[in-house]
Amino acid sequence: MKELIGKCKSCSKEIYCLDGFFNGIHTEEKEIYCFECHEILILNKENPQS
Repeated sequence: MKELIGKCKSCSKEIYCLDGFFNGIHTEEKEIYCFECHEILILNKENPQS
């Protein structure tokens, strides 16, 4: 089963729940990100560019 949950806050890619598993990242701020954008977000927080 494939159910649309929402869109990535960064790139607007559609994020689905696939057979009961959320196919993305839900942050404490209640934001939804695809795996790719969340990885970039984390890398930018760890290594900010001046």
